[in-house]
Amino acid sequence: MDTMELGVMQETTQIIVIQLGEEQYGVDIKFIDNIVKMQHITRVPKVPEYLKGVINLRGEVIPVMSVRLKMGLPVDEINKDTRIIILKLDTHGSIGIIIDQVKEVVTLDSEQIEKVSYDGKDERVNYIYGIGKYEGGLISLLDFNAVLAE
Repeated sequence: MDTMELGVMQETTQIIVIQLGEEQYGVDIKFIDNIVKMQHITRVPKVPEYLKGVINLRGEVIPVMSVRLKMGLPVDEINKDTRIIILKLDTHGSIGIIIDQVKEVVTLDSEQIEKVSYDGKDERVNYIYGIGKYEGGLISLLDFNAVLAE
């Protein structure tokens, strides 16, 4: 979906806004395969703590990770709003991420997204590729290829 403005093509990106702790993050909708309610996760031995295990989704075994633990945030508090977002990534196939809550879907155009440069000091910044400006607020846009890099 592109909008025409003064003869200049503007690219728009649809973002699902999610809650992780006190922060709101954005996930590009093109990476999202499915959003499911929290379910039983089967533990897998000898994996890093942030990898919670696997789920069986319609016959497909999908690894599930805690983005909170991966980003150094407090442990997930599972409640009625907790969801598993199934991401389809070129480099990693399908993976589920546990999030606190799905907030809304927003459409940002290229002028509303500011790229972030890496400074290497704050690990969390390394997982963000940009900041979306939406209705006076800021949404950190997650780069899942970076989050899943290890």
